Amino acid sequence: MAKKRYLTAMLPDGYVKTIGPTTAPFTHYWRIVAVLQNGKSEVFWGHVKSLVEAKKKRNALGEAAMQRGWRRHTFEIVELVATDAPG
Repeated sequence: MAKKRYLTAMLPDGYVKTIGPTTAPFTHYWRIVAVLQNGKSEVFWGHVKSLVEAKKKRNALGEAAMQRGWRRHTFEIVELVATDAPG
């Protein structure tokens, strides 16, 4: 059985996201911060098993922005850092 671990994403703006404990082979975390027409923001995020898979999320971003009427958005990808889960 694979050992459980925590995965941590540290984004450039200081936001830290921790995932786990998990045995899943995730390697990257992606995040979209969208600013809506009313000035409020929405955040969409996920984790994937490769950088290539994360970059594919960007491909549909333009269409999503038009469909949802976002004023603007940012898309970020960071590598996940693994640490052992206690126990």
